[in-house]
Amino acid sequence: MRIVTREQAIAYRLDVNHLVERLPAGSHEEAAYVGLQDTAPRDALLGLHARMAGCTPGDWEHPSLIQTYSPRAAVYVLPVRDFGVLTLGRMPLDSRRVDRLAEQVCETLNGQERRGAGIDGLREACASGRIAVRWDTTSLWAREVPRPDIDVADARRELCRRHVHYFGPTTPKAFAWWSGLSPADARVVWDQVADELAEVDFDGVPGWILRDDADRLWSAETPRGMRLLPAPDLRLFGRDRDGRFIAPGLRALTPAADTFHPNGLMVDGRIVGAWGRKGGRVDVVLSEELSRAQYDDLCAEVASLPLSDPQLSVERLAIAAEGGA
Repeated sequence: MRIVTREQAIAYRLDVNHLVERLPAGSHEEAAYVGLQDTAPRDALLGLHARMAGCTPGDWEHPSLIQTYSPRAAVYVLPVRDFGVLTLGRMPLDSRRVDRLAEQVCETLNGQERRGAGIDGLREACASGRIAVRWDTTSLWAREVPRPDIDVADARRELCRRHVHYFGPTTPKAFAWWSGLSPADARVVWDQVADELAEVDFDGVPGWILRDDADRLWSAETPRGMRLLPAPDLRLFGRDRDGRFIAPGLRALTPAADTFHPNGLMVDGRIVGAWGRKGGRVDVVLSEELSRAQYDDLCAEVASLPLSDPQLSVERLAIAAEGGA
């Protein structure tokens, strides 16, 4: 087995997730190809901005995108064209319970868009591909949509391929966690695409990549530049205990992170601080010093955020400053 270091894995993941070179303006579907988790306060919009040039405040509801409960039953922004892969792909092998819940939810909706609060089984029923949601950060609304015309088994296999492509090196355990499938179901789907995978020695433990991604993985170079990453994207750095895989776990990546600063400031492929926002105010806490040029890049990144009149506030983590004194 070839050896993959953590640094190589991170460089590859950032590259394939378009966090090194931004996509051209208007590339909504490609930016959301594997889904963007839409945690408050509008993380999917921040994820689009990190991946795509020219992002505007309303891009989270672009006509090419749709929302529903998707991987891990969290609200996600997905490409409309891939709605079937990212919903039906996480249907359990025994789908009777989800089908029954979907039927009940659709009866409750009765052809109307209704508030999701109090609709029993809504999260789980979204795996049926029959229900979309609209979350505006204060209220969630649900509506029935046509079930995608895709074979469920094909959708599961494609979901697994996308997981391995975007988050590799990875494991069946990480795929199960991310997709929301049971470990047993995830293993069945994983085995169905096993011929397309290659095992690697990922910093001392087994991991898997797509065979077609091998050259891109080993040629991935240390990223250059700056990004304000939303919290979901920090999993690309490995947030499990040993810092290898995207999940499960929440290993801290910087001592600057806290409840009010859950996001990460990435400079040249490393997390050097944390940030949070309230409205247009963007608060950055640095755990490392920035050069003058890097500070200017940070100002430009904040100014380009798809927010109304973004304002930057920067402070240095006290313990980091003392340690560098």
